[in-house]
Amino acid sequence: MNTLDHVKALFVESIAVKTEALPVLAAPIVRASQQLHACLQAGGKILACGNGGSAADAQHFSSELLNRFEVNRRGLAAIALTTDSSTLTSIANDDAYTRIFARQVEALGRAGDILLAISTSGDSPNVVQAIQSAHTLGISVIALTGKNGGIIANVLQETDCELRVPSMRTARIQEVHILLIHCLCSLLDESVQHSGN
Repeated sequence: MNTLDHVKALFVESIAVKTEALPVLAAPIVRASQQLHACLQAGGKILACGNGGSAADAQHFSSELLNRFEVNRRGLAAIALTTDSSTLTSIANDDAYTRIFARQVEALGRAGDILLAISTSGDSPNVVQAIQSAHTLGISVIALTGKNGGIIANVLQETDCELRVPSMRTARIQEVHILLIHCLCSLLDESVQHSGN
């Protein structure tokens, strides 16, 4: 395959995954956005976590809420648990790397908050532990996953929401995760505008 055909194939595959994801994820996206809006209206906050590219996605989501997405509106309470290198390294050093998000959830989270947990495989141990800590505190979870949902799919509770991308390729899953984040942000913009708060 030549270079141009390679690029075309990547575009075609990405489009195909998004097309396949639409009927599967449209309703869960709406449900997740409603959960996020209800949480924020009640004075709660969103905690977001993930590793690598998913850490960047957690920060991306948090920044869109705290600042703005596409419309001017009040800032929305969101914290990316991936950004404080001193906190991350001290927890990893003194406790365990698998606890870097769970420890922060336990310190910052309150019942009624929401954890946005991002893992393309669904198997990230530190994200799984963050979800378990969230459940202990009465914090609901919105999980962005892929592949077969991994361990995360098995630890989610009835009040949680999983947005699982129908793909086995990490790059394609990450591309759809960005789209999911933008969908959630757009729906939140609309909800906040309509509610006036």
